[in-house]
Amino acid sequence: MQTMAISFAVAAMICGAPVCAQTATSAATPAAEKLPPDRPPSTMTSREIAAYNEGLTRNHPYFITCRRILETGSLVKKARICRTNAQWRESFARGNDNARDTVDAMNRAPINSN
Repeated sequence: MQTMAISFAVAAMICGAPVCAQTATSAATPAAEKLPPDRPPSTMTSREIAAYNEGLTRNHPYFITCRRILETGSLVKKARICRTNAQWRESFARGNDNARDTVDAMNRAPINSN
């Protein structure tokens, strides 16, 4: 019990913010009881994400993964996009559904029938 209190105090000192301390306390809960983040992952700092991901496996639905995506019109500017694994899966599925619907609509268009 004493070591848990020490680890929370150390996490709070490292983060320095009440939000991060709250995230650090929730990191001690088992992965099965872990709740999704309380705000969009892209607005979280790297330290908050690391504290949130502590104790989760990489394939857990609430594990947060960040990616850098090139911004259109710029040669060097990149956007940092962070989402949970569940949100990434939903995004990919929605994109695939949109692409499939577009192809189906184009195949049914009268201009494409011979």
